[in-house]
Amino acid sequence: MQARSALFDLYGDHLRNKGGCAPVASLVKLLAPLGVAPPAVRTAVSRMVRQGWLDPARLASGPGYSITPKAARRLDKAAARIYRTGRISWDERFDLLILELPAGRRERQRLAANLAFLGYGTLDEQTWVAPRAAEEVEALLAEAGVPCQRFTATHHDGVSGAMGLVHRAWDLVEIGRAYEQFVAEQRPLLSAVTGRSPDEQAYAARFRLVHAWRTFLFRDPQLPPALLPDRWPGTSAARFFDRHANRLRPAADRYVEQCLDAGNRLTRQKGR
Repeated sequence: MQARSALFDLYGDHLRNKGGCAPVASLVKLLAPLGVAPPAVRTAVSRMVRQGWLDPARLASGPGYSITPKAARRLDKAAARIYRTGRISWDERFDLLILELPAGRRERQRLAANLAFLGYGTLDEQTWVAPRAAEEVEALLAEAGVPCQRFTATHHDGVSGAMGLVHRAWDLVEIGRAYEQFVAEQRPLLSAVTGRSPDEQAYAARFRLVHAWRTFLFRDPQLPPALLPDRWPGTSAARFFDRHANRLRPAADRYVEQCLDAGNRLTRQKGR
């Protein structure tokens, strides 16, 4: 598990609702059960500060880091998709983007990852499509310096034609298999955690569950039911995720509070 990705998960799933701030000692302690070493945590924090995701913060207990408004918006959008708190609707229209791509390969890869996160699939390297317009896409393209022509489009052949377009933009067979693999890999790990397990074990298992589920934000555009195949594996995978995420949440929350308290105490002691 990469430290930067783990920090996004930590702030989004646990610290966002606790003020979005934490001392460095707590960040280190909270990522230790995931196998992330302290130097990797500090390096990732510095990188996230440079990228505008975190700001240094002077907490009551000492130095720490808080999420920026940019990060808060991204984390809130991600949480809504992870826990599916919004209703997935569709007016049979697509958001269509025709881009002038940046010259650098790294810039193109970063742009593609960001568009995929916002729910866009690619018809070719320059043409991207989504079943609904993402509010952030204009700011994303402006920040990347990418000129764009943008259209609202409907398919001449209605839903049946739209499904053909969807299969061009996304490999639904591969995404469905990924959902099945997710359940198969997580089931034995989660069944090992019971009500008698230590809070740290429940926290680590739940963290890995959410971390694995979060990868689907870059793969699955959360299509409306009308555009999904019958017996879509993502539906049963979502029920599996919800059941275990809810079951392990109380123990995970207790462990987070324990680490935050310990981090605050350690920071105060170093400041004396």
